[in-house]
Formats: sequence, C-alpha cells, structure tokens
Amino acid sequence: MFVSCVVMNSCAAELKLLLTALLVICSIATLFQILPSRFTISASDLRFCISKITTTTTTTTTTTSIAPLNNTTVMPPIPSPPSTQKDKVADNGVIKRVFNPYGSAAYNFITMGAYRGGLNTFAIIGLASKPLHLYSKPTYQCEWVPESSSASNSTFSTVSYKILPDWGYGRVYTVVVVNCTFSEPVNVENSGGKLFLEASTSGGGDKKFNITDRFEVLNESPGDLNMTLYSSKPKYDYLYCGSSLYGGLSPQRVREWLAYHVRLFGQRSHFVIHDAGGVHEEVLEVLKPWMELGYVTLQDIKDQERFDGYYHNQFMVVNDCLHRYKFMTKWMFFFDVDEYIYVPPKNTIKSVLDSLSDHTQFTIEQMPMSSKLCLSADYGRYYRKWGFEKLVYRDVKKGIRRDRKYAIQPRNVFASGVHMSQNFVGKTTHRTEGKIKYFHYHGTIAQRREPCRNLLNVTEIKFENTPYVLETTMRDLAWSVKKFELKMIGPKLQNTRQ
Repeated sequence: MFVSCVVMNSCAAELKLLLTALLVICSIATLFQILPSRFTISASDLRFCISKITTTTTTTTTTTSIAPLNNTTVMPPIPSPPSTQKDKVADNGVIKRVFNPYGSAAYNFITMGAYRGGLNTFAIIGLASKPLHLYSKPTYQCEWVPESSSASNSTFSTVSYKILPDWGYGRVYTVVVVNCTFSEPVNVENSGGKLFLEASTSGGGDKKFNITDRFEVLNESPGDLNMTLYSSKPKYDYLYCGSSLYGGLSPQRVREWLAYHVRLFGQRSHFVIHDAGGVHEEVLEVLKPWMELGYVTLQDIKDQERFDGYYHNQFMVVNDCLHRYKFMTKWMFFFDVDEYIYVPPKNTIKSVLDSLSDHTQFTIEQMPMSSKLCLSADYGRYYRKWGFEKLVYRDVKKGIRRDRKYAIQPRNVFASGVHMSQNFVGKTTHRTEGKIKYFHYHGTIAQRREPCRNLLNVTEIKFENTPYVLETTMRDLAWSVKKFELKMIGPKLQNTRQ
C-alpha cells in the first residue's frame, strides 16, 4: 500500500484513476482466497429467500365482459389449476396417489345472444358443457346493475332457471336457454344498465371446486329501451327462422325456394337465413335481390363451428332467432330450405292461420317427394324446369312416422326446437290435415347436378322398395311463381345454375 501511494503521488493525474481500479481488483481477489470454499450463493438460495416473504392466492371466480349482440363470442378465462403435487406414503404404508388436472375439456358457458322478454324478464341463449349438465346440476343467477347510481332500482339479482331444448342431442356442448325474471321491472327510467350472468358449476367436473364465472351479457345504453315494443302490433305477420345452412348448396334450389315462399307469405313477411358455411358466392347472388327489397336478413354464424354441438348448433341458432325476433312477428315458422309450405286452393296463409289463432303452436304434415323421379314428357327440356316443377312423384309408404315442422306465436314461447316446441304457454294442435302441409324434397338442396335420374310415364310405381304416386300439386304452381319472381326482381337470376 505504501509503495502504491508513493508511485501514485509521483504519477500524472491521468494515471491515478487506473492504478486505483487495479488496486481494488487485486484486493477483492486476495479476499476471496481466504474465504471458506463452502461459502456460495446460488439461484435456489435466492428463490428460497423470496418464497419466505411471498404468499399465493387462488381464486375460482372469473369476470369477463361479453358483448353478445354483435354476433361475437368472448370466452371466459379458465382458472389456473393448483400446483403439481406428488404421491405420498402414509405412516401405515398406504401410498396416497394424487391427480393433477391440466387444461379444460369444455367452456362453462358460451353466449350467442341475450334479449329482453319484457320489462322484468330476459333470455340468454348459448352453449354449455354437456357432461356438466348431464352429470351435475350447474346453476345460474342473473344480476342487473343500473348505469346510474341515482336510478330508483339499485343493483339486485335473481336465481334463474334453465331450459335444455335440444332433447339430449348435444355433443361436447349442449344448448342452454337461461331465463332471468326479476320481481320488478328493471330500467323503467330508461337510464341504462347491464345484465350479468353468474354461471356456477356446482361441483361438476371437479367436486373440489365450485367455479363461478361472472360475465356481462347485455348492455342497455340510456334511451335504448323501447317499452312500446312489448305491447304494439308486430312489424311482420310471418317470420321464417332458418336452421344452419352448410355445405355446397345449389343456388338454383335456393332461388326457387325463396321466390315460392315470398309469394306465399306476402309483403308482411321476413326470412332470417343463418350461414354456417353454405352461403357461398353463388348462393349469395341469389339472396341479394331479396335482401335489397327487405325480405331477407343474412347472419354469418360460421364461428360457431369452433364449438362441437349437434348439427352445426342448429338448436342454439333457432332459439336465438326466436328471442331476437320474438316481438317483431305474429307467427314464426321453423322448417328447412328443401321444404315447401303449401295451402290448398280457396285458402290463403292468412285464412289458415286466423283459424288457428287460439293456438300457440301447430305442427305441419309432411308430403315426402322423390329426389330422382321425373316425367318422361319433360325429356329434352327438364334442365329448364325448376326442381319442384319436375320432381313429381310422392312417397306413399305407410306405417312410417314422418317428421313434422311447425309454427308458433312467439310471444308465448320460452324455447324452440327443430320439429316442435315443448316450452310455451297455451294450446298446441297436430290436426292440421287439409289446412296446411309441406312438400319435402329431401337432399335436393345439397345437389349441384341435375336431380332427374329416372324418367317415367306412369301414375304409380315401386322404386327402390318404396311406392310412389304421381303428384303434380307443386308442378301446377311453378308458372305463377316464376311470373312473381320476374315481377319482383326482374331477370337478375335467369342464368342461375344448379
């Protein structure tokens, strides 16, 4: 040290800083030489110290904001599983095995829409885990939170009841309609508010946890609530709620179906089409003229394919349509785009439905038609004819229970099905023979080729072990339907292909 000082005093100022640094480094190196070899500091020592002053907290409640009315679905976050555990040997020698869960097999709830059913009641439509509802008893609770703290009704909640309308057809997911009915009207001041749903697993899946997800399902801005909607005359007389459309649909068959039913139901009618992948560009061209006239609403629901439900989640789709348009129509129809509603001559759709006005629901008898048999008289020009014009043989096999389709007065219905509803107030009837029926051209909507495979010149035939008879009821209407289409939208669709 003495020598260093002497040297430093005799050196220039620029060298003093360098020599000081070297002195410090040498001193530290000398110090480490005399420390015990067992003295070390590792990363594990640091983690041990930190763990002593840190605690962890696990929660089983998640909060997610969901905006269901813009047709987008936001999934609630999944709670993190507990930390990994290991098997243990008890004092008595028994090996206690442990089970460590990872991930999630299905979401607790997936919303499609939430709608008012009146001043104090709401309906939430979505999907939930089918095993959860099959083997457990999940519960739901609704909470209304006013936008303004000065609103006369403060935050309050109600226990809700659920409806499972898909008759057990669900796959990974099943359809759930949650009804929330409060003891008093909400948002009567029209100052806005939010509806929250609390979905609890109630021990389903993992009985160690009762996980509750709380999320927003409906947001009413100030001034949004139209109270006259629930008591005024509906905008439409007839509204069609279509099931999910998917696959390579025939544009020509869709064209025929739409022109026929717009003519049948008239000016005060509307058609809601749900595209699950079937409305490709050529089908869209067929829909556009009727969309421009205000007869058709097209909804893109392809995102629902992420969730494995029955038949492209058609039960969820029709229930969303029911509650979305519940107060916009007097009658609501449920049938498919290869089925044609028919009313006998000297009757109209209005006269038939007026005669059934004291019923909430009625079902419609099926007339099954061949998708292959045509008349030999059409040879050489059958490609010019419309599908229901040339497919003229009806299946008359007896002893078969055939599907029926149906119509409802939606204000009295809580949930809908595909072939009928089981959740409504009022009467239903199946005795509609002679009043209304539907012709079913099964499979023709998904064929992009000419359906006529066999040309016949008989009134009766047994084909592929099924008896058929000549049926020209729909054929006789073809000319008037074509004329109606030309009057309504002009020749825009004249070159539509199969």
